[in-house]
Amino acid sequence: MPITGSTTVRRAVLATASLSLLACVSSHVLVGTQRPPIPPDQVHIYLRPPPQHYEEIAILDTSSKHSFSISAQGKTDAVIRRLKGEAAKLGANGVLLEEVGNQASGSVGTGVGASTSGGHASFGIGLSTSSTTFQKYGTGLAIYVGP
Repeated sequence: MPITGSTTVRRAVLATASLSLLACVSSHVLVGTQRPPIPPDQVHIYLRPPPQHYEEIAILDTSSKHSFSISAQGKTDAVIRRLKGEAAKLGANGVLLEEVGNQASGSVGTGVGASTSGGHASFGIGLSTSSTTFQKYGTGLAIYVGP
């Protein structure tokens, strides 16, 4: 089936909407001087402040929202990947990890019911269940660690 102009436009709009949803899961607040961007694989995660001198660049905030990760480890990996990506955009070569935790993001529920009536009486019964869904969130400090 040939792709028509309206199909191409529809696909472009969907792609743009998808990218904008992914783009809004991370944010930062500059607290220092931004540097030229670097590749995310050059950003190191620190659990404690590094022994060398470092400069604070930005406070980072992200979540695993829209990552399609199911497991806790997968969601944590998505948070770390996004923290490194956001830091890299700011030219930070490190993230001093402050917190990674769970955040309720909604719930999923289902229910079933039945009823009957006859004559002068009616009877009904129902059963339902619900479960809260969680996503991971993470915060950190984007830093530039000197040589």
